[in-house]
Amino acid sequence: MTDTALFTVNNIWVLVAASLVFIMHLGFSTLEAGLVRSKNVVNILFKNVMILSIGLVSYYLIGFSLMYPNQSWYGVIGFSQVGLSLPVGASIDYAAGHYTYWTDFIFQAMFAATCCTIVSGAVAERMKLNSFLIISIFFISIGYPLTGMWKWGGGWLDQLGFYDFAGSTLVHSVGGWGALAVVLLLGPRIGKYGRDGINPIPGHNIPLAAVGVLLLWFGWFGFNGGSVLSADPDAVSLVFVNTALAGAAGAIGCYFCSFYLFKSHDLSMVLNGILGGLVGITAGADVMTPFLAVLIGMISGVLIPFSVVFFDRLKIDDPVGAISVHLVCGIWGTLAVGIVGVKAGWEQLALQGIGVVIVGLFTFLFIYLITFLVKKTIGIRVTEEHELEGMDLVEHGSAPSIEGMTSTMEVRVQT
Repeated sequence: MTDTALFTVNNIWVLVAASLVFIMHLGFSTLEAGLVRSKNVVNILFKNVMILSIGLVSYYLIGFSLMYPNQSWYGVIGFSQVGLSLPVGASIDYAAGHYTYWTDFIFQAMFAATCCTIVSGAVAERMKLNSFLIISIFFISIGYPLTGMWKWGGGWLDQLGFYDFAGSTLVHSVGGWGALAVVLLLGPRIGKYGRDGINPIPGHNIPLAAVGVLLLWFGWFGFNGGSVLSADPDAVSLVFVNTALAGAAGAIGCYFCSFYLFKSHDLSMVLNGILGGLVGITAGADVMTPFLAVLIGMISGVLIPFSVVFFDRLKIDDPVGAISVHLVCGIWGTLAVGIVGVKAGWEQLALQGIGVVIVGLFTFLFIYLITFLVKKTIGIRVTEEHELEGMDLVEHGSAPSIEGMTSTMEVRVQT
């Protein structure tokens, strides 16, 4: 194959992968819509649509140049330009001849929007729409690109030796830390926690949630497979296999663990187990054997029920389990790179831990500060009356849809 033909194949594959990541936004939308009450469906869908729209434009204006600045101050921060401008000769030579400058932008922009989407589910059913969108702009424009630059932009974490193939930390844990920061300032939904313990608030449509998870699993082949950044047949096919196996193992691990804890076959819990397995393998999908992918995915699935109970006992209300899936399993997947696989070793494990702590600390403090400022100015939570009426009616003038099947993800746990 000629160099031109190889370049074309590589470029097409990364564009296809970007399209698959785009489909993940449909998956997030349907998953979250299914796990909230019917009176809040329009609101959660509106947030997901706007995150993608805001994400693309803000990442175009600021985020991409922060994440890939070409030059930086000690590998910590740098900025190249406002918007996009094709570097001289970059159309063909960009990224070692694998793909164009434009392809790189659209692939990375889909990741940026994905990170912020994680927050929308965790704050569902009680957060003001405009406040959420303001925080999202800062998250996608500044917060996510800065920590992404530290590794993927050749920054200090990359120079140190920290490894995160497709974003267990840089996308998923970052989104999870951001969600945790906002939720702590936002507070739980009305009626979630009472004197008699933790009261489950079921979602309205489990079939819709199941479709969302399957769409996310499908899109994850682009999320991880595209992160090879070429169409290398060996690397892409291994990543596909590891991604599929980890998601499946996550479901199995969560199935057994949730039944042991709650004595019920909870579909919504198992759906989150799939996502947990996918998040867990994302950091090392290219450096693990299929057996290790199964191991990492299964442990991720086991972590989900324990994590849901843990956060509920702390009265941290997360309607869709986003913090458990993306933060907890993201941390585990990142550390797993230093525990098993070709990079395993105490030194690598220490580097993985440093990355987890520093990225987590920065993201949490940054989003907490932005959310605190928004809370003190325009507020972040709707009134009690509006929350009881439903976000669809109050924010969008839409009546709630008919109740469908319910979710039992939020298992009642006595404090």
